[in-house]
Amino acid sequence: MKMPWNKKQQANLNSNDSNLPMDVLKWQIALENSNVGVWDWCSNNNEVFYSAESKKILGYTHDELTNSTMEWNKRVHPEDRETYFNNLKSHINGDSDVFKNEHRVKCKDGSYKWVLVKGKTVERDSQGKPSRVIGTHTDITYRKQKESQSKNQLKLITSQNERLHSFTHIVSHNLKTHIGNFRNILEFYDEANSEAEKIELVNHLKTISEALTTTIVDLDNIISIKTKSNNHELNERINVFQCVEKILSNLKMEIKAQHVSTYNSIRKDDFLITNRPYFESILYNLISNSIKYRSTDRNPKIIIQSLHSKKEYKILIADNGIGIDMDKHRNQLFEMYQTFHGTDRTDSRGVGLYITKTQVEAIGGTITLESKLNEGTTFILSFDKRLY
Repeated sequence: MKMPWNKKQQANLNSNDSNLPMDVLKWQIALENSNVGVWDWCSNNNEVFYSAESKKILGYTHDELTNSTMEWNKRVHPEDRETYFNNLKSHINGDSDVFKNEHRVKCKDGSYKWVLVKGKTVERDSQGKPSRVIGTHTDITYRKQKESQSKNQLKLITSQNERLHSFTHIVSHNLKTHIGNFRNILEFYDEANSEAEKIELVNHLKTISEALTTTIVDLDNIISIKTKSNNHELNERINVFQCVEKILSNLKMEIKAQHVSTYNSIRKDDFLITNRPYFESILYNLISNSIKYRSTDRNPKIIIQSLHSKKEYKILIADNGIGIDMDKHRNQLFEMYQTFHGTDRTDSRGVGLYITKTQVEAIGGTITLESKLNEGTTFILSFDKRLY
């Protein structure tokens, strides 16, 4: 069998020749307007005709790709190849009426696009095997990106709702405790027999009042962050290296007093489009946390560096401090009112990491940490490059 499209016909289909037959011209115009590519495969020579629209999806001109099946197959993303070929094989073997698959294809510039490929057998040989399959290529990259963003947003919202639910229970419990303490002290005050006893009870009331104020401030901070999480008006393009330098400068006196060695290894051309106050607060909290929980057994050291991948931009803040027992505290690391450093510090209320995580999520990132007891901790901030 000859190829259904000879070179002359292929050239005509990719020209603006007004002398083309009306049915062919209509077909060409319809394809150009829909941005859908066409492929036509013949089994006798294992060649495929790719329309100009199919090649355009990958960033190629009509003359840059041959009619070899490998032109497309070799560009399918390694993670998608197995499903792609299995779906095609299933159709060829007659197990499915239509060949349909969504996969990533490598473009001329090295990037990947998501493509929906459909095909159907239109001719069979004397043995009933497919001899000709015709199909389409549709660029679905935008749709896939939106689906991915929706999934991430749903996951984030679910996580935030769970954390807010937990936070509500904690605050409710604490408020009830404070109210109960107020009631008890007032009852004792009414029953007090001496002025000294009343003064002591008033001092207890002041302590309870301070604790209640702290709880309310914590609640207000969390609600404030969540309320502003969708406000992108304050976002700006910031230089990450300069931002880290600013935080280190702000902590200069403390760094000097504790003899901490700091290393800003962020690339000087790294940028993020984000909310500057939140981002600076995140860096400040994590770096000051590393100073706070330094080890007295060695010279304290903090390293801030960036890592790049095709999909993610990461900022690592690593120290050689006292570390955390991950086997014991892994599930409580970012929970409210959880402390796990095994210290007697009165300034450790278990709120800082919760607020930091909330801020990171508010600007579209994620935060994780790796730690070993008596060795150190590394905080990892991750941001989806597609959002920037």
